[in-house]
Amino acid sequence: MALIKKPVTGMKDILPSEMKLRDYCIGIIKKTYAEFGFTSIETPCVESLANLNSKQGGENEKLIFKVMKRGEKLNLAEAKEENDLTDSGLRYDLTVPLVRFYANHANELPAPFKALQMGNVWRADRPQKGRYRQFMQCDIDILGEASNLAEIELILATTTTLGRLGFKDFKIRINDRRILKAMAAYSGFTEDQYDDVFIILDKMDKIGLDGVEEELKKYLGGGEISTNAADIEKIEKYTELFKIIEDKSGVEAISVLSEKLGDFLEEEVREGLKEIINSVDGTKTAQFEMVFDPTLVRGMSYYTGTIFEVSMPQYGGSCGGGGRYDKMVGKFLGQDTPACGFSIGFERIIMIMMDEGFKIPGESSKVAFLIEKGIGGERLQEIISKAQQERAAGKQILVVRMNKNKKFQKQQLTEQGYENFEEFYNNPLN
Repeated sequence: MALIKKPVTGMKDILPSEMKLRDYCIGIIKKTYAEFGFTSIETPCVESLANLNSKQGGENEKLIFKVMKRGEKLNLAEAKEENDLTDSGLRYDLTVPLVRFYANHANELPAPFKALQMGNVWRADRPQKGRYRQFMQCDIDILGEASNLAEIELILATTTTLGRLGFKDFKIRINDRRILKAMAAYSGFTEDQYDDVFIILDKMDKIGLDGVEEELKKYLGGGEISTNAADIEKIEKYTELFKIIEDKSGVEAISVLSEKLGDFLEEEVREGLKEIINSVDGTKTAQFEMVFDPTLVRGMSYYTGTIFEVSMPQYGGSCGGGGRYDKMVGKFLGQDTPACGFSIGFERIIMIMMDEGFKIPGESSKVAFLIEKGIGGERLQEIISKAQQERAAGKQILVVRMNKNKKFQKQQLTEQGYENFEEFYNNPLN
């Protein structure tokens, strides 16, 4: 079989220029999150299929890279179904491993526990520009904090980080799953219809309110446009909720909407969302806007309360998101534990920064020492000694042999960020 030099479909090699930027961003991310009290952890890339298939990962559970059983466990001769062949898989996100980690070590961890986790995840998705089957995620989570302090800290930590990476004028869209349910209940939809209604609502930015109305008519009509009076009334009540706040924003929109919903929405939910928005707006250090968005759904079924998303329309979409998932830990521990998390779209951020030609600030001078071939002995030691002195002074020194095509060699090094060159020949240093 011939060897193949290209990566497996959906994977990619990372060149030095991108790796340098990734290392810089990772450094900023870890330093900033540490300032907010988050502690780095690491979990295995392989998880039990029982955990990965726990109906908490939404559509991602259809995209698992499964790992075959090993050794004596693998009996091909007697295998009748997939479960006889596989028992684990590559993680498709960092939340499921985190919850398993917390359940396993809860007695050894502080309460609340503020976790930072960065690592690769794998999804058997269809590859496209900026979307790979292996990619890095960057998550912060707070477990054991039931109050809105968790949401406030997560949003401030994430936006501070984005600001330090050079991003500004973005938006944090915020909503609450309980508001979504209250709006559906007020309009007359039954609980078993909520998820389907939310899937349609999630298309709002692409098809608009009229498009959502048409989709709901098809849904209630079983594929055909419904003309049933009761169905039309539900849809009209539902779409009216969005119309009454279309010229409102922030806490004002929340107040108007909650007044319309009445007893369908608990006062605690309304006031909690207001507190988060006001607290973040009053203490933020980055340039961004908090936006209440009742169309924000987020697909993961494990969200139980507040949900949020980083919106960067100038770059074509979102660059991260998260929310509260208070019921997820209980599936492991047997008792619910408050939990809330925020994930930065690390790969998308890297792609944007590279497209924008981002230059790493404060980078030390990079100098290449080009040594004539044949130089050795004491002369070579003199050159290396000089390089060591320069390195001790904070410079980045590359020591390499001089190629025949010196001009092309310098061109390649310039592309790697080397600004200056020193050439050394077989004669004493000045």
